[in-house]
Amino acid sequence: MSALLEMTGVRKRYGGVQALDGASLTALRGEVHALLGPNGSGKSTLDKTLAGTVVPDSGEIRIDGAQARIGGPRDAHALGVAAVYQQLSIVGDLTVTQNVVLGLEPARRSGFLDHRAARDRAATALERFAAAFSGRLPLDRPAASLRPGEQQIVEVAKALARDPRILVLDEATASLHKEQVEVLFEVVRELRAAGVLVVFTSHRLDEVFALCDRATVLRNGRTVATVDLSSTSEDALVRLMVAAPRPEPASPPEAPHRASAGTSAAAHGAREAPVRGGTAEPGAVALEVRGLTTDRLRDVDFTVRAGEVLGLGGLQGQGQSELLLALFGAARITAGDVLLDGEALPLTSPARAARAGVALVPGDRARQGMFASRPIQENLSLASMRRRARMKLALSAPAERRAARSMVERLGIKIGSLNDPVATLSGGNQQKVVIGKWLLDRPRVVLLDDPAKGVDVAAKEEIYAIIRGLAAEGAVVILNSSDNRELTELSDRVLVLFEGAVAEELTAAAITENRLVSSALRLAPGETL
Repeated sequence: MSALLEMTGVRKRYGGVQALDGASLTALRGEVHALLGPNGSGKSTLDKTLAGTVVPDSGEIRIDGAQARIGGPRDAHALGVAAVYQQLSIVGDLTVTQNVVLGLEPARRSGFLDHRAARDRAATALERFAAAFSGRLPLDRPAASLRPGEQQIVEVAKALARDPRILVLDEATASLHKEQVEVLFEVVRELRAAGVLVVFTSHRLDEVFALCDRATVLRNGRTVATVDLSSTSEDALVRLMVAAPRPEPASPPEAPHRASAGTSAAAHGAREAPVRGGTAEPGAVALEVRGLTTDRLRDVDFTVRAGEVLGLGGLQGQGQSELLLALFGAARITAGDVLLDGEALPLTSPARAARAGVALVPGDRARQGMFASRPIQENLSLASMRRRARMKLALSAPAERRAARSMVERLGIKIGSLNDPVATLSGGNQQKVVIGKWLLDRPRVVLLDDPAKGVDVAAKEEIYAIIRGLAAEGAVVILNSSDNRELTELSDRVLVLFEGAVAEELTAAAITENRLVSSALRLAPGETL
């Protein structure tokens, strides 16, 4: 196969952070090429340079041997490049059809939109994803009415409507459930067979090995290696990414239960997943939830002990995120009681919940967890300002800076300056900021909605250590994760939700990936999938 894409000497600086420092990428026609590296390595910046949403300071891009001048997305589209990102760009008030043809609207001779042609074009782009929508294409539905995974599929269809020669998928599977990922992978394989180059960025190494032919690894903005995945182990790939032996997650002093690491990961040399949330035995019951009911939840009952990590499992969209929102006062509770240390929690608003010691790390950090254009220091300080003022602690600029700097050092957040906008950080470092702002407020209950989604292996271990540390300090931790392996590594117990209700509670040795999948599908133990 001939090289379709060559990127050489690409450099890009954001303030004090050198995002790309002479990075290069050579990818072939008709291959799926993984772009890997730890957070802050420059993967997304390199993707965005190719797609035209970032203009590099220097470097060269060649497509089909010819120099490509890409000054914006229109230039990229004209060259046959289309991109899909983890952050959605769909317009919620428009229909699915209108989103798919946005920028490609077919017009009649009169100049007005040809609605029939637009609908046909959208249907053509979406029809290969029909299984991801249970067989019925939502062409006329507002995009905002779709679930996150369905919205992500619409993003992919919008890119494919441009009939690209090069398709960039930057963490495009992060919000998809297993069945949707399988549908997307089948489409990607069809594109590869048709000669399309797919540049695939993902932190899920099992996906990389299942789909990709080769991988290019970035570190500190530089290209360190390009490898053939058929002859490379997972551990070897991780060592290239982090330039150090793969870290062993901390485990408690007393023997915890151990869960299956999953067959796909094991096939590539992954270690058995160690498990337990905290590093000490949980204490007395701290949080009690009795008959909690909302428009999405049905009579939910459970308790959580101080220092315990309670996982939320089940198929995506079964009420896990809604439960966290309800416990943060962000969803209207129609029935039930929630008590913390025997006293009713005021859950009529997020502000009242936060004052009572409840913290939420939301699933969509860009939209719900931070002010992207504001400085890192400001983002870190916001959640704890009210508590410090109530305790008559100093709110001076030097004090705010010391508090923010202490959290940067504690969590190992890679920054240039505290004054840089938080949007200039990598995804993993942004997530640490979102978590860190709550740690300054010393929460008693920590609600985590997919906290490690879209971050690299090393950053995941750091976030896992933060979670274990919170539990060790006696906090109640409730973790929703779309990654079953993550639940097995971190949870003391797991509640499996189905249609807004608790279908099963798993404890100790029962928390395995196979059991989580079986429970999510409501299969009895031992029943085949």
